[in-house]
Amino acid sequence: MKTHTDYLSFNTKKRQEIIDITDSVEACRAKAGIAEGFVLVSAMHISASVFVNDHEPGLWQDILDWLENRVAPWSPQDYRHNSGTGEDNAAAHLRSITIGHEVIVPITKGKLDFGPWQRVFYGEWDGQRPKRVIIKAMGE
Repeated sequence: MKTHTDYLSFNTKKRQEIIDITDSVEACRAKAGIAEGFVLVSAMHISASVFVNDHEPGLWQDILDWLENRVAPWSPQDYRHNSGTGEDNAAAHLRSITIGHEVIVPITKGKLDFGPWQRVFYGEWDGQRPKRVIIKAMGE
């Protein structure tokens, strides 16, 4: 089995951002020279996510609005985590749990095996500080 590991680093300008990382996932697969296998993509922080969805900015805004208005509003005074730690990012932790922190992308015939419109995204929910993602390609 062949493997290759890459790390991406982010320090976003905004507290919340969605970033398309599909090209980096494909670059890791290509460096590994894998034709059949998979790529694991995982956020290395508990206030960020990795997910697969459509590359469409309107949808990205819908996701951000949904997280803010329905899932975990950014209201630091409402969370026990914030009062117990002195931090203000409990909403980011809940958003990460909701969206998920990793994905596995299949590789078939030397290509990332996506459905129509699918891309891999990094979701930052508590940014403006250094964060990382690991990309690990495995297969033959």
